[in-house]
Amino acid sequence: MPLSEIVLSHLQAANSIHDNDWLKAFEHQCGVVAAITKWLQLQKDENWSLPVMHTACVELRLLALQAERIQKKSHSVSHVECLEKAAESLMGCFRICASDNRSSEEMTKRWGMLALINQLFKVYFRINKLNLCKPLIRAIEGSPFKEDFSLSQQVTFRYYTGRKAMFDSEFRQAEAYLEYSFQHCHVQSRKNKRRILIYLIPVKMLLGYMPKRALLEKYDLMAFWPAAQAIREGNSNGLSRAIEKNETFFIKNGVYIMLEKLRMIAFRNLFKKVYHILNTHQIDIQALNVALKCSGVTDADVDETQCLVANLINDNKIKGYISHQHNKLVVSKQNPFPALHTVA
Repeated sequence: MPLSEIVLSHLQAANSIHDNDWLKAFEHQCGVVAAITKWLQLQKDENWSLPVMHTACVELRLLALQAERIQKKSHSVSHVECLEKAAESLMGCFRICASDNRSSEEMTKRWGMLALINQLFKVYFRINKLNLCKPLIRAIEGSPFKEDFSLSQQVTFRYYTGRKAMFDSEFRQAEAYLEYSFQHCHVQSRKNKRRILIYLIPVKMLLGYMPKRALLEKYDLMAFWPAAQAIREGNSNGLSRAIEKNETFFIKNGVYIMLEKLRMIAFRNLFKKVYHILNTHQIDIQALNVALKCSGVTDADVDETQCLVANLINDNKIKGYISHQHNKLVVSKQNPFPALHTVA
């Protein structure tokens, strides 16, 4: 009987944890989840066991993480092996829940889908297999219960889908998901709010919204402040220093490349300053090159400056064209530097 298997495997896992044998505890917990999968299949018209399934799956992921640390130290096998195996077990439960097409909304096992997806997200992000998230996202987007899952599960789901959208350069979508996650996160969950902001802030910056110092101080995220200041000023060299100073933080949290993408916005802001100083719609490329050198980009020549301007025009960050005959940037007389959130 699956129930006796669940109890036996659970007791074996608990005993292994007591002995600090994390690898064996993980193996026994895999047995727990496998038995629960069988149990769910046998429950044709019930779903009361979903909380048991959720607890077992959370414990499986946590034990996989602990086993991963042991494997990493031993160098004996791939340290992601346990996490990959955990993902397979979680997918077994997910398939049972997703395939329950009973018309009774109250008794369907599909209520367990989002909790499982959030656990799978945590594993896939850990082992860097974000491509596996796409079908899971589609499963929820197409679910009739999309807006009816618990708020905590929706906050977690949007946090991970927001991060996925950010890595896919879908910044508007990333902003919407992460903004929802931040606004609906429990007001006392400062740690989780900070975690969300680590990704929401660079997304907002790419859309042209620079963070306020008070917000960064409140959530201990002042690592972003020097970068934000440099971007406002159009100071590429200052941005490089800001990124280098907090490089460990940015790399650890996976936003280093996002900060590098902000360099183009710094260039755009610098050229906008030149436009206002010269007060003309025909700006000599040489003037832009001088501005670049003054901001610390000493190795840029006129041709490289022209290429940089062309990229900004192509990205709709500048409205205009380059007159190669006269070596000038000719900008639109109406809104030549459109707001970034309107073009991203």
